[in-house]
Amino acid sequence: MQPKHNKSIVSLAKALRKSMTQEERHLWYDFLRGYAFKFLRQKIIGRYILDFYCAEARIAIELDGSGHYTEEGIEYDEKRTAFLEEYGIKVLRIPNNEIHSNFEGVCQYIDVEVRQSLSQQS
Repeated sequence: MQPKHNKSIVSLAKALRKSMTQEERHLWYDFLRGYAFKFLRQKIIGRYILDFYCAEARIAIELDGSGHYTEEGIEYDEKRTAFLEEYGIKVLRIPNNEIHSNFEGVCQYIDVEVRQSLSQQS
């Protein structure tokens, strides 16, 4: 297993926090920032930078734009998910269009997954 933190990509993670996508900003400012359980933005784990991460629930949220649906994107995401699962992290993949068309449903989905994860840990 690789180390959980990779100092070589810290500056990239900081830059990504400053230049979040429209969908990331919406989810962060309109839900996750004030959510009952703490989420971090652009959390580094291994060689990956997670869009959002809740350490308490061991859940990563990845917002997927069109690049994730190419053959290369799908393969990369599968490797990334397998790596994160080695650390006991569940990955919630949410298409960007769901943020626009079903924001309330996305928030409910995240809430259910977080609470279910926490209840299973007890």
